[in-house]
Amino acid sequence: MRFLLATDGSEYSESAARLLTCFDLSERDEILVLHVVAEIPYEDDYRAQVRQFIKRAAPGILRDASNILKPVKAKVATREEEGYPDSAIMDIAGDIDADLIVMGARGIKGLKAFFLGSSTRSVVINSIKPVLVAKPAGWAREGALKVLFATDGSESSKAAGSLLRALPLPEDAGLKIIGVARSPVSDIPGLLNVEVDKEMRAAAAKIRAVESERTERVVDEAETDLGRRFANVGRVIERGDPSVKILGEAERWKADVVAVGSRGLRGVRGMLGSVSRRVLGHAGCAVLVGGKTADR
Repeated sequence: MRFLLATDGSEYSESAARLLTCFDLSERDEILVLHVVAEIPYEDDYRAQVRQFIKRAAPGILRDASNILKPVKAKVATREEEGYPDSAIMDIAGDIDADLIVMGARGIKGLKAFFLGSSTRSVVINSIKPVLVAKPAGWAREGALKVLFATDGSESSKAAGSLLRALPLPEDAGLKIIGVARSPVSDIPGLLNVEVDKEMRAAAAKIRAVESERTERVVDEAETDLGRRFANVGRVIERGDPSVKILGEAERWKADVVAVGSRGLRGVRGMLGSVSRRVLGHAGCAVLVGGKTADR
């Protein structure tokens, strides 16, 4: 596989590089380490000096990321570019036909006030390539790599599942599949239930049962599909707000990566699904967002 590792020298980018060392990479895999010397979003007498300072730091940033990647067997190359980081990252990912963009969650070290994660958000929202966003771990790694795969049966979830099958993850990596049943009646406050008649309560119960059965089927299909790739597969069915349940399970299980689909509003380019957006923003671990699909 071909990976584009975008680095800006921050601790988040360092975490992204370290996360790649957890993959079971071979000599056939390739990693391009990319650093983009960013355009400074203002014009004054100090612009040239600031830009020159950033440019001088570029070789060290690339060297640091390459040093972290020394344990991997993959072919590692470096590249420095100038421009707007999000556009450059997506353009180069397309040029090299990258299978996965890997990057940190924050902006340039020392200049966070200018770039506070904006480049990462833009890439995740707009890239047609899947993106793995790394964060400094909120907990210590325990044993084998753990991946929590959240699926709702959508095409974007299936795309994320296909990516998990293809990624060179370690053979002992653990996978847990989570499905969350949420029906249109899930948000009705409990106190109101006593005020509705028996027929309405029965209808609500039927809707919940149908949604639960559908969620079970979705998880069954994902387990059958991914069970051929992962030796250790678990599952959990929850009911309620999907983002809350996914984030809660990731914390309880101490997941290293949460994999989600990218589904947003149908037909609207560049929209990231609300669940994916919340997981990306609040997860304490890395988040893998599958590539865009037609059901956006």
